[in-house]
Amino acid sequence: MAKASHDAVFMPDSAPILSKQDIAQRIERIAEAIRESCHGSPLALVGIHRRGVPLAERLFILLKSHYPELLLGRVDISLYRDDLKSLEIIPKLVGSDISFDLDGKHVILCDEVLHTGRTSRAAIDELLDYGRPKKVELAVLMDRGGRELPIYARYVGEEISVNPQQRVQVHFEEVDGEDAVYVQNGVRR
Repeated sequence: MAKASHDAVFMPDSAPILSKQDIAQRIERIAEAIRESCHGSPLALVGIHRRGVPLAERLFILLKSHYPELLLGRVDISLYRDDLKSLEIIPKLVGSDISFDLDGKHVILCDEVLHTGRTSRAAIDELLDYGRPKKVELAVLMDRGGRELPIYARYVGEEISVNPQQRVQVHFEEVDGEDAVYVQNGVRR
């Protein structure tokens, strides 16, 4: 049986645990935490493709008036994955879009779910190809625990405790046609 690409769609087993309004509140909470703590260095938001990009874009809208020099980019970690050699189906390359030098910037990586930390590690590896940031922090909508690497999110919309076999699936309107968070039981469909 072929392994699915990292962009596989999960069919929800039940009602969402977070609604569109809940998601908007969590993103506002993240933006407020960033406003309270980020001063000084030029700030850049970088979304991790695929669903970290809408998070970064929404944060950008909320933060732009506070940070006139705010930058926005995205990274595609497909070639930086530590499991790339073991995949039977290679993830679709979308490409990264960081049109600015990261040297000296305070970068906030954005992703929808933090689990093992491997996606964040891959994104940091790619970021370093674009320069030497002064600081890199992580903002996530959902932190589900279960780290395999020493990585943590500085800005978290919601912490959730789920069983290891469950998946937390964030849907964003820009990608999935709806804003919702589901807990998925079992395997990918």
